[in-house]
Amino acid sequence: MIEIMRTNDIVLISVVSSILDESHIAYFVADQHMSVIEGSSGFLARRIMVERDAASRARRLLVDAGFGEELRRV
Repeated sequence: MIEIMRTNDIVLISVVSSILDESHIAYFVADQHMSVIEGSSGFLARRIMVERDAASRARRLLVDAGFGEELRRV
């Protein structure tokens, strides 16, 4: 899996998750349970990971949805 986005914004993660779910793109939100360690201060970003073969499709969908600036640079 490769990282396509890194953010602390849980609303953004929710929207991106919905877009990927709708498009049947498998993804994984890494570090989402790190708040236990960090004390809920929000300094550890969550990473959205997708399979390498689905990355370009996922990126295209997120750009079309207006989230291109949030994507990790390749």
